[in-house]
Amino acid sequence: MKTQIKNQPKGSVTLRKNISGISSFLAIMFVVTALFLSSCRKKEKEVVEVEDTEQSTANDNNVAESYVSDIESIGSQVSENGSLETYRTSGSAGIEAMEAAGCAVITVVGQIITVDFGTTPCVGKDGRSRTGKLIYDFSGSTSGAIRYRNPGFNMSVSSQNYVVNDYTVNITNKTISNITPNSTSNLKWSIAANISIVKPNNAGTVTWTCNRTKELTNTNDTNCYRGQAFPIDWKKAIVKLNGNASGVNAKAENYTSVATDLVRDFNCAPEPVLRPHRHPFISGTVVYTPGSRPVRTIDYGNGACDMTATVTIRNKVFTINLP
Repeated sequence: MKTQIKNQPKGSVTLRKNISGISSFLAIMFVVTALFLSSCRKKEKEVVEVEDTEQSTANDNNVAESYVSDIESIGSQVSENGSLETYRTSGSAGIEAMEAAGCAVITVVGQIITVDFGTTPCVGKDGRSRTGKLIYDFSGSTSGAIRYRNPGFNMSVSSQNYVVNDYTVNITNKTISNITPNSTSNLKWSIAANISIVKPNNAGTVTWTCNRTKELTNTNDTNCYRGQAFPIDWKKAIVKLNGNASGVNAKAENYTSVATDLVRDFNCAPEPVLRPHRHPFISGTVVYTPGSRPVRTIDYGNGACDMTATVTIRNKVFTINLP
């Protein structure tokens, strides 16, 4: 017996074909749309990665590191022997030389030392222009400590209209304490600071809070340090800084930074003619994290006496000039 195949209506066949065609079309459109969206997301991600090569906030942190270290260094010299050997403009070392050069007036009242750079920009041999005052008070020292080199020495720092190279530096509080554990150890200090720095040309304000340790790494070098009976010869000093900092950068982002083995060698002067007393960091790193953006690593090198550092953002490396 033969099976009878009934003819189906032409409309039904056409409908199925149309439905099949529409389904195929929709499937193709779904694939195209998915690929398009994936491509857009990829391009958007690529754009973000390319744009985030910003270095200005990392450089602001570098300025803060340098200027805050500079303030502490000035205090270490005036409290150690009443001189500013590495900051004077001419003549022999000492208070008299600074005053005679017209670059700063240093006054000592008991255990308070004021360094007044005046209202007309005073350019020292480190090449930096300064105005305003820095006040160093070491009346809070313990154990009979009267000098920066003495264990138990404690110094607080304040400022009045202090400006460096057009950056206004406001010290909310800053303290330096000698924490050298014993007579056979390298001289060591703890540093705590809360400072704001107003950038020139209304470019923003950086707040900077830190806790650091400072170590005189060549304490055993008798050309630099000959014991508690003699002042440190800062022209021969090599110091190392470690510790954390945090604050708000000029882009209004919260940030953190970690300094590891920042070395400043006072024997190093990359520009001996123009700035014979400019002594930059020559090695060590600062890991700087601005908000939720990628980490910036500032690398000061491996000890070469120069005025450059690098900033690494992901795999991109940029060279910057030190302030």
